[in-house]
Amino acid sequence: MKSNDIKKKRRLRRKLSVRKEISGTPDKPRMTVTKSLKHIYAQIIDDEQGKTLAFASTLNKDVAEKVTPKTKKIEKSKLVGAAIAKAAIEKNIKKVAFDRNGYLYHGRIKALADAARENGLEF
Repeated sequence: MKSNDIKKKRRLRRKLSVRKEISGTPDKPRMTVTKSLKHIYAQIIDDEQGKTLAFASTLNKDVAEKVTPKTKKIEKSKLVGAAIAKAAIEKNIKKVAFDRNGYLYHGRIKALADAARENGLEF
């Protein structure tokens, strides 16, 4: 079995383990993070209604304006964390449940979470 397949299976196992414990409610929605090789995405979801309440990524106009070709991935993650916190506070969301989506809490995921906390989100 290829190492990428093994990594994918491990991440999916962690994702299911974390996801069965976390669910978004109207009072405390779930903030989930997804990453690719170039971009990182964050969204705040109310699972009871099945709706996305706020969204931010490196593709958003306000974040993309601040990103240059030399910007490191960690810095991009911090910008997205600040953007999701700003979007959430505009919609009167202060507390969220953080869903790391099976990724290890390290590197870009940790940078996004720390930036969101610094900008007013509680989790």
